[in-house]
Amino acid sequence: MGWVDHAVWWQVYPLGFCGAPIRERDPAPGPRLRRLLGWLDYAVELGANGLLLGPVFASRSHGYDTIDQFRIDSRLGDERDFDDLVHECRERGLRIVLDGVFSHVSRAHPDLERALRDGPDSESAALFDIDWHSPNGPQPRVFEGHSSLARLNHHSPRARDYAVRVMQHWLYRGIDGWRLDAAYAVDPAFWAQVLPRVRVDHPEAWFLGEMIHGDYVGFVEESGVDSVTQYELWKAIWSSLRDGNLHELNWALERHNEFLAHFIPQTFAGNHDVTRIASTLGPEGAVTALAILMTVGGIPSIYSGDEQGFTGVKERRLGGDDAVRPRFPGLPSDLASWGEPILRAHQDLIGLRRRHPWLVSATTKSLALENLRSAYRVISVDGRDHLDVDIDLTDQPRVIIRDRSGRILWDQRRPA
Repeated sequence: MGWVDHAVWWQVYPLGFCGAPIRERDPAPGPRLRRLLGWLDYAVELGANGLLLGPVFASRSHGYDTIDQFRIDSRLGDERDFDDLVHECRERGLRIVLDGVFSHVSRAHPDLERALRDGPDSESAALFDIDWHSPNGPQPRVFEGHSSLARLNHHSPRARDYAVRVMQHWLYRGIDGWRLDAAYAVDPAFWAQVLPRVRVDHPEAWFLGEMIHGDYVGFVEESGVDSVTQYELWKAIWSSLRDGNLHELNWALERHNEFLAHFIPQTFAGNHDVTRIASTLGPEGAVTALAILMTVGGIPSIYSGDEQGFTGVKERRLGGDDAVRPRFPGLPSDLASWGEPILRAHQDLIGLRRRHPWLVSATTKSLALENLRSAYRVISVDGRDHLDVDIDLTDQPRVIIRDRSGRILWDQRRPA
């Protein structure tokens, strides 16, 4: 893929980051997306070279209930604001990947409402998965029990054409790829028919499928996506550190090696859908998690705020994501100073990864393993280079990273 091999993403959930109202009416729609412009240099200084953006398209509430994927959400601004963001990212060498929701749309999508009104022979009907014989009249089939989210008909040429048009539209506007939301909930054959058509004009575009569990390798091979979200590793990192069971991490790294033989997973210690890593492990534990993330194969992302030690707990209720999707201050200079040590650790570890670009496809080998102590070797594909990583949880969490000569490159207890 080339450029993707060097990607370190800074993930941003724009509606929250820019302070847009989520569930209530927006009294003053405006160019909130421009708030991101003041943070682009910060992303570069962090060490990132790309923005992995959450939903920016017109939607009813949280962005995943879209009503028009050809239009920027009015709570964020308009196409000119988006074009300026793309331009400013290009000026800084930042790539952009957008969040595409092709599993479902809002129950209030105008084309769906038209289809339900006009019947199964209407122009819009083939786009949606509708039960036309429901006892209560025609009803859209919903996504994972959410009555506000209506599924697309993924067996329909109309749905495939729709996905192709949306993807191409924004790729032509300057983005570099797509995160395919809830890709796991869509027949891989749908992606296998859509993505090659998009790649005809955009051969360097990167496609990341959201997978939580299941057959990662099989999904990649059947769907044609380039990568999937590595939730198995995410869970093993925080769980093994929280519970003092590094055997779990070792098991996940063995699985991770198997994935790396087929594709490069997208790795993370936090994102917009999960409790903040600093809430789970505390600030020191969060840095330990980061050290693991940055020393194993994969295409890593940092969820905005994690590099400052932000906390926030995800809850299973309406608004339960709000704590992990907060509004950010207008400029980085407005941040409180308490996050600076964690920020420096992120910069150090991202810098270490950049100095060893072979880490993207590196595999690991266990050198020692106990519940509270472990060591693994990260080995380049050609076998010519390696790093040794020692983890010690017996007191305060500590990670030491050494190069092949035994020289210490990073020590959690003695930051650079």
